[in-house]
Amino acid sequence: MKIVESFPRKVREIENCWIPLSDGSRLASRIWLPEDAMQSRVPAILEYLPYRKRDFTRGRDEPMHHYFAGQGYAAIRVDIRGSGDSDGLLLDEYLTQELDDAVEVIRWIASQPWCTGVVGMMGKSWGGFNALQVAARRPPALKAIITVCSTDDRYADDAHYMGGCLLNENLIWGSVLMAFASYPPDPELVGERWREMWVNRLQQAVLFPQVWLDHQRRDSYWKHGSVCEDFSRIQCPVYAIGGWADAYSNAISRLLAGLSSPRKGLVGPWAHLYPHDGLPGPPIGFLQEALRWWDQWLKGIRTGILEEPMYRVWMQESVPPRSFYDVRPGRWVAETTWPSPRITTKRLVLNPEGLGAEPESETQLILRPLQTIGLSAGDWCSFGVAGDLPTDQKDDDVKSLVFDSLPLGERLEILGAPIVTLEIAVDRPLAFVAVRLNDVAQDGSSTRVTYGLLNLPHRVSHEHPERLEPGRRYHVRVRLNDIAHAFLAGHRIRVALSTSYWPVAWPSPESVTLTVVTGVSVLELPVRSPDPQDRLLSPLGEPERVPLKPNELRPMPAQRTITRDPATNETVYTVSDEGGESHQAPLALVDAINLEVGHRILKRFRIGEADPLSARAEVVQMTQFKRGSWSIRIETDVCLSASAEVFQIQANLHAYEGDTCLFSKKWNREVPRDLV
Repeated sequence: MKIVESFPRKVREIENCWIPLSDGSRLASRIWLPEDAMQSRVPAILEYLPYRKRDFTRGRDEPMHHYFAGQGYAAIRVDIRGSGDSDGLLLDEYLTQELDDAVEVIRWIASQPWCTGVVGMMGKSWGGFNALQVAARRPPALKAIITVCSTDDRYADDAHYMGGCLLNENLIWGSVLMAFASYPPDPELVGERWREMWVNRLQQAVLFPQVWLDHQRRDSYWKHGSVCEDFSRIQCPVYAIGGWADAYSNAISRLLAGLSSPRKGLVGPWAHLYPHDGLPGPPIGFLQEALRWWDQWLKGIRTGILEEPMYRVWMQESVPPRSFYDVRPGRWVAETTWPSPRITTKRLVLNPEGLGAEPESETQLILRPLQTIGLSAGDWCSFGVAGDLPTDQKDDDVKSLVFDSLPLGERLEILGAPIVTLEIAVDRPLAFVAVRLNDVAQDGSSTRVTYGLLNLPHRVSHEHPERLEPGRRYHVRVRLNDIAHAFLAGHRIRVALSTSYWPVAWPSPESVTLTVVTGVSVLELPVRSPDPQDRLLSPLGEPERVPLKPNELRPMPAQRTITRDPATNETVYTVSDEGGESHQAPLALVDAINLEVGHRILKRFRIGEADPLSARAEVVQMTQFKRGSWSIRIETDVCLSASAEVFQIQANLHAYEGDTCLFSKKWNREVPRDLV
């Protein structure tokens, strides 16, 4: 990491600036400006998030936006309506109101006396989503975007559903957002209104997991905000960036293939992080790369970025399975266009004795149901913390139906989405199949390369699913997540199949026996032969940042335990930070605003080996804010269970001012299962 002490232009920070909206509301923003911007106007870069600019993201925002301002840009970080210190209510993701507000914010920024009238938009995760969605609105001043760790398809490729299967991340993320939407504004900024604003937020609190469970198929709710519905609506240049350890890397190749505007894609080995903070490493000079993009499109400076290949990725070397890597060995490779004509397909047939180049006789192989396959999966999305990546797949493999290749005679590199086509039958009308592609070393260790899920009633359509006919043979296609990976000579390629993947995905309502027909089921690998031109790629540079101020909140280390009760045959998977289940959270001081903030979270997943209806997922959180005598505590707990017919959600929200419980709300809801 290179610390940058001086910049071409001195920077002035505006801790809070109110942005007025046409309905009389105000949004809170934090602005970094070149000191001379009133005399020498600059383009602007907007980041538009619900994650509280004053505290939770302060340590991340500071070095990034200060950097851009020092290079001659206005950097504006805005709390969306109902979050942080902004007016209004946060009622859901990516509402029309949120996007309308963004268009107004861009218009306001472009009209400021320090702005040239040209605006770029960037963000990670939520900010990457809404950058794409706002770009599709085509506000005149918006000239380019950078979208990091985001998606173009809110149903098929987000935290809620995967292949039509319900993800437990729907509960986790929904619980986190429910808590965030309940946090108070800062009295230091909004004054005496803070309590009225806070109580209004609490009274209108939304049980987000239920909102998203109300839409179990790909309906108009999910199509809203999914820019893949009409890529042509986006006409400004797009730089799409992600990481292989993140859950959103698939969108990048789709954006490159679907957009017609100038575009670039970059995928490193990283988790859900900006690439200059990238873990697993190596991190890169993301701020310099972003600056080249902004200079090209916001200042009209020819930076050479358009002469470089469209798609650049980190080709990952084979590694032993671990739940955390400081660095993933590999090298940068690139394709001038995407889809690339250089990618060829290698077909391997699922035969009775394993993967083979040619089909053998059709045989029916049967997999009996077990509900605990998936305990080695790690989290649906890695955040670069110890324990959240997949561990050795051997324990899951031994419970699955596996097909191994012979040891490879030479190195094999893939780039893109492997596809597994299966001829199968199941004994229940509702079922899903989980498909893992693993790299098996000579010592027998099994590293998950990528995976995919398919809810079998969704085999033809996510909009119009249909029940299965038990015993009938079906031809289904499972697209696995995009990946770049090098299988080494002597290693084996493994396909592992199961009808459960707990706790990543919610189980089918009944235990399912799977029959796979060999000789006609096929694995297709997107093979990329090495390209000598890769050696000529320009370096992406060492990460740069401004000196950190003592205001960065540190993530709490997580503890993971898996216990099994032999009497009940129940397995419990628990993830908790060091706060445990106490009524206090370790506080960290945000020194710049003299605010102490603490957060803890516990996630617990239970299931019995033979009973999918025993599944139960819980998320418990507690957040504290403290400055002098001002002390706030918000506690939430959300639990999901299910019968064969309905999902059951119980939740509680408690808000304390000092030791007094100011507000409590309880939910007890049922949502019919819709072929899930």
